[in-house]
Amino acid sequence: MAKNPTSELFTTLKGYLNQITDGERTPNEVASALNGWARESAESVKVKIAEEVETQVSKMGFIKRAEFDKLAARVEKLEKGSSAKGAGSKNSQTKSKAKSPVKKSPAKKIVKKASVKKVSK
Repeated sequence: MAKNPTSELFTTLKGYLNQITDGERTPNEVASALNGWARESAESVKVKIAEEVETQVSKMGFIKRAEFDKLAARVEKLEKGSSAKGAGSKNSQTKSKAKSPVKKSPAKKIVKKASVKKVSK
């Protein structure tokens, strides 16, 4: 069975303390080794967190801002391309505009009903 992280840390620290007391390592060497270990552990945790966040966010149906910006730029490019194609046929545009004038619908009156209280006998 694998050790839990807390017992693994204590075992490592105990080993370093034994090396210091036996004269195998200096306190500076142990401190340097612990700093390196802390940096590696922090980087490992950051990577795991980033992966988990990305997994959960994609499950919810969200996308990254960079992906959204790329898609928005693509849509804009396509819209500009389609408007450039449509600009070549000005006659069809002017005919459709002159075809039907805008009709206004008659205004409706809103009437509020008065509330009636029943009197009990």
